[in-house]
Amino acid sequence: MPSSNAAYLNNPKPSYPAISKRMGEQGKVVLRVLIGTDGLPQKVEISQSSGYDRLDRQAQEAVMRWRFVPGKRNGVPEAMWILVPINFVLE
Repeated sequence: MPSSNAAYLNNPKPSYPAISKRMGEQGKVVLRVLIGTDGLPQKVEISQSSGYDRLDRQAQEAVMRWRFVPGKRNGVPEAMWILVPINFVLE
């Protein structure tokens, strides 16, 4: 196991699709993200759907643009999978 896990940086929240707001769609998307040794997402998969394709896609697209601090094993950066929850909540 890695000695340290990948960490989030100050990444922007995904924007809420306007049509989803109008239709009252909300939910939690859990993404499985492969973080490369450079801290960039290599692959983003849906681990748990929000129940709405629009919200799931918006979360995936946003996280693909994010940057992370890569996890390390014995002080050496290593690619690893992490789970990233994204909540879409109407206020």
